[in-house]
Amino acid sequence: MAANPITVLFFLLITQILLFTISTAQQNNTTKMISLNSSISTSTNNSYWLSNSGQFAFGFYKQGNGFAIGIWFDKLKEKTVIWTANRDQQQPLPQSPTLALNDFANSVSPDQPAASASLLDSGNFVLYNSDSEPIWQSFKHPTDTILSGQRLETGKVLISADSNTNHSSGRFQVIMQTDGNLILRPTSSGVLAYHTYWYSSTDGNQNTILNLDFNGQLDLMNSTSKSIIKTIHAADLLNGRINNVTYRLTLDADGILRLYSHNLFNDNSWSIKWNSTNNRCAPTGLCGNNAYCDLIQNEEPNCICLPGFDFINQNQKSLGCERNGTNINYCTMDNSDNDHNTRMFSVKVLDGVLWENGSNSSSVPINNKFACEKDCLDDCNCEIALFANNICNKLLPPLRYSKAVDSQSGETATTIVKVRNENYSDTPSLKEVKKGQAMHILVIGIVCIVFSIIILFISMFLFWKSHFNSSKKAIFVDEVLAVRSFTYNELEIATKSFAQQLGKGSFGTVFKGNLRFPYGERAIAVKRLEKVAVEGDVEFLNEMRSIGRTHHKNLVRLIGYCHEKSNKLLVYDYMSHGSLSKFLFKSDMKPHWDERVRIALGIARGIRYLHEECENKIIHCDINPNNILIDENRCAKISDFGLAKLLMPDQTKTNTGIRGTRGFVAPEWHKGQPITTKVDVYSFGIVLLVIICCRPSVDASVPEKEAILVDWVDECFRINKLRILFQDDEVDEVEFHRLVKIGLWCIQEDPTIRPTMKKVVSMFEDTLVDIPIPPCNDSSSYFLDISDS
Repeated sequence: MAANPITVLFFLLITQILLFTISTAQQNNTTKMISLNSSISTSTNNSYWLSNSGQFAFGFYKQGNGFAIGIWFDKLKEKTVIWTANRDQQQPLPQSPTLALNDFANSVSPDQPAASASLLDSGNFVLYNSDSEPIWQSFKHPTDTILSGQRLETGKVLISADSNTNHSSGRFQVIMQTDGNLILRPTSSGVLAYHTYWYSSTDGNQNTILNLDFNGQLDLMNSTSKSIIKTIHAADLLNGRINNVTYRLTLDADGILRLYSHNLFNDNSWSIKWNSTNNRCAPTGLCGNNAYCDLIQNEEPNCICLPGFDFINQNQKSLGCERNGTNINYCTMDNSDNDHNTRMFSVKVLDGVLWENGSNSSSVPINNKFACEKDCLDDCNCEIALFANNICNKLLPPLRYSKAVDSQSGETATTIVKVRNENYSDTPSLKEVKKGQAMHILVIGIVCIVFSIIILFISMFLFWKSHFNSSKKAIFVDEVLAVRSFTYNELEIATKSFAQQLGKGSFGTVFKGNLRFPYGERAIAVKRLEKVAVEGDVEFLNEMRSIGRTHHKNLVRLIGYCHEKSNKLLVYDYMSHGSLSKFLFKSDMKPHWDERVRIALGIARGIRYLHEECENKIIHCDINPNNILIDENRCAKISDFGLAKLLMPDQTKTNTGIRGTRGFVAPEWHKGQPITTKVDVYSFGIVLLVIICCRPSVDASVPEKEAILVDWVDECFRINKLRILFQDDEVDEVEFHRLVKIGLWCIQEDPTIRPTMKKVVSMFEDTLVDIPIPPCNDSSSYFLDISDS
């Protein structure tokens, strides 16, 4: 039967189209060969060779002030370098360099002569011999990246770039180990298994390779059987070859291994498909020596130096930190003089960071971090200590390879750094007194005698002056060493015209300033009293002298005062951590349980001193978290004591005409009863509950029944459910229960039932004595022996 002419014509047309398509494909797949005598130069327009598709380029790219040789994606807006030749040469190539293919071939494959080369559309640069067989290829020698279709073979390494603009070898490496495990660790010498910060958990599988498929699947597979051992990232739904999507796996300069995808025609950027970790502080040694990493906003890593250290280069924080100032000689003339070490040095603490133990480290079994702090402070050879797992490890800088403690593991770690006190300096005489103990004593004796004579003359002069100038009362002889009288102009200069306000309280506004003393500059807090009731000079000065004679670890020290006409100002030591309220609720690092207990005990001791150990008994009348300050050593200090007598009746934070702060005022203020020291006991009880529960006394953000802390604690205590008052696992439940009972005794409505502060301190310190259950507040007949009043 004769064929249909139309059918024959259609068949011939289809055949021609197929032949044309095959011919075109063959043409497009023809590899563009580069002859051996070819060269490129930055001084001409021919500075690189392109792949057939034009996606990849091999040649010169800009690096720093010169050039480097490498392979990059050419059609992206910003070049993405995927391979670099001789990446660790000391200097970049000079201006206008030239590269001959013959020279390049001899440098990378000196044993096998090359005849030609090509840059494939896969991004692989290949050298061929005269038989067109590959003798060298960039895919076999990766730097920090592998591409679609490329493998990281057993024993091979990827090393990160130094930075995004400098492609020389950086600080991190990916190793395809012979034991079958793919790991990430630093490149520095002496690296141990401990320093690995990511691994594939595939050890025990021999001949393992890392394979990146064309569809984005990232596998660890057996190089012999081609079987998949573990899939790190599953394939995308769309085939990369068909949909013009390419992939690259890069160990970035920040130490994170990332898988990127890029559509060759539809976008101009890379998308992250997978990364080894979401914690950008995870890479070991990211911040260099003596520094640690902390995540800030948007989870960006931020390098921070240890206390007493500064960055070696502020613009390259990854270089680490070094001691600021001159080297500190921790071992003084007499290494056994621990008291001298305490005056000369103090410690600063950092929680939540672990460090590598160096070869010179030593360990001491100690059951709490405060003992570790003291041990390091007393040991002149100790510069830095790490308290973890009840072990005090004494370390010598440089400290390297910091790691954040895994909070979910329940592990804790505290870094203790010894620093020189700012107000301490070695005098030349102290450095030269090694001539003999007798000379040492003689010099000190003479200095003391001369100093005493000078003080005596100054005191006599001030006493004489007070009889001739009644408008400016000076300090009496026995008070020269207590407080100093400042002029208003001196304090205006010290505070730069009262520019920096620290806070405002019931007695006035507080400003920060600096005063220059013979031993150096010192930060101060200046309180400008407002609406002071005392109009006469004598009563104001008497009150200043009374306050100036108080000396206790847990009281803010009064340095001096100013009394010029209506200007009445007080000068105190500056407390770097601010108020207890700020320390508990607004600081970046919340105080842990042991520290909160230590702060509460310090406040109790300070109030006991005011009530029972002062020359004149002082009732504070306004104990609250804003009047308790925290110094640089995180020690609690009570402020504004002794000022109640100076305050006008309407100068208060409440609208009731009484003194004190809302939420901390004892009931007797409202009832018109006599005001005794028990008003401070009541206020302390509430402050104690605030500290141990770590929440405000009144909190509108919680359910209504929990809003008033006192009522909520009392209810939880009565129904034996104290555990719901805290979320922190580090809290000692037995100690918490004991302190709640102390707090409830202090806030009894009947002041006669409340214990004295002496009894409160005793209950804190004598943990072996059981504390009776406090009565309900509506009953005043429950005396027991707790009141001690």
